[in-house]
Amino acid sequence: MTKLEQRMTKEFRSPNDKISLRSPRAIVDSVICRLLFLLLVFAPALYAADNVSLLGSKPRWSVLENYQETITHDEFAHLINDVYCAHGFAPDLVEISDKTARILMNRDAQKFFTLRFTESDEARKAVPRLWRPAKSLPAPRQEKPFFGLKIALDPGHLGGKWAKMEERWFQVGNSAPVQEGDLTLRVARLLAPRLRELGAKVSFVRNSNEPITAKRPDDFRELARKILIKNGVPQPRADVLDLNDPEKEQTIRWQSEILFYRYSEIRRRAALVNFKLHSDVVLCLHFNAEGWGDPNNPTLTDTNHLHLLVNGSYLPDELEFDDERFEMIRRLLSRAYDEELPLADTIALAMARDTRLPPYEYPTTNTTTKVGTSGYIYARNLLATRLYRCPVVYCEPYVMNSKDVFARIQAGDYDGTRNVNGVERKSVFHEYADSAVNGLIDYYSKARK
Repeated sequence: MTKLEQRMTKEFRSPNDKISLRSPRAIVDSVICRLLFLLLVFAPALYAADNVSLLGSKPRWSVLENYQETITHDEFAHLINDVYCAHGFAPDLVEISDKTARILMNRDAQKFFTLRFTESDEARKAVPRLWRPAKSLPAPRQEKPFFGLKIALDPGHLGGKWAKMEERWFQVGNSAPVQEGDLTLRVARLLAPRLRELGAKVSFVRNSNEPITAKRPDDFRELARKILIKNGVPQPRADVLDLNDPEKEQTIRWQSEILFYRYSEIRRRAALVNFKLHSDVVLCLHFNAEGWGDPNNPTLTDTNHLHLLVNGSYLPDELEFDDERFEMIRRLLSRAYDEELPLADTIALAMARDTRLPPYEYPTTNTTTKVGTSGYIYARNLLATRLYRCPVVYCEPYVMNSKDVFARIQAGDYDGTRNVNGVERKSVFHEYADSAVNGLIDYYSKARK
């Protein structure tokens, strides 16, 4: 076993996994880590020719020719070192000289792409992109601060009959089950008319509890079986017999479900955003959670917080995949970060003002980099924020299994205010939507002047 495999195996078996296995944050912080281990160790066997990540495609490096002489040396170096690769990278992946950056396309073939920097701002060529920064939008009209703006709403996860599979489901006694995919869709449906009223063209990446992808878990059973066999499970079990079984990850069903609802679904959403919607910004709507243990007897906590994510902070091991490295470079050159960071900062401040939630602090900095000025924003390499080819603001307000938020979710949606937990307040869904709208107004009203 290589040193890389040994280190990733240690992360794969982290004792923290048992604490937060079924929380939404755990899927982001622990399950992805487990899958990353599988991909790093076995992707070469499954995708030896192209060295791409799971369900990824061979990168089209020739696309980067369109970005020649669109960025200065200093801009590129800053974005690489401080935003996208803050955790470092292998020295042969990106080599920066005064006039060029040499980027590895394929290590086995020793092929490289050479990016030429612009020598000055005056000589800079236009950045090719389909989305428009705020300053390039049509002039706003009276009482229409979002006139001309195209916003896509991406309610996180699926909900409905898929919520238990996604491990975004818990229930307290006889109360209504909490399903994150249903909550985010409700917020999106409140947001859309507000945004349209203010002049935006709004589209939904998801507007039902059905997947965007045409694939289903059974379509990935053979790939799941191969991954498990390569991982040292010569005869993997077909099904999960007990949801509390710590070895359920070693079953074909669990692996194939992850491939379906996370990888295939998000990649199809990306195709919709990139090739049909052509939005200027995507709002990914989520709720957060702390570890809740048994979803049928969950732990409720006093903890509640808020944070937002933008793309960045790629891990050295992630950059070993040719497609992830390509996608990072393309995103860097598109200057999405220049738009999404100040936008996220502004939305975060509005959300903090309206929700009065403190900023979330990641327990470690192994996967994230704190960015911006608000104290609420982290850069992280998530599939959606990487693949969507426009600025993406990934919202993570409220801890679903906090005692306060749970009571507010159970109170449902309503107009005006009600007394919940001894406090007069809006419904949690209206508060979420209103705070996002307020942040967007704050940003675009200033950025378009």
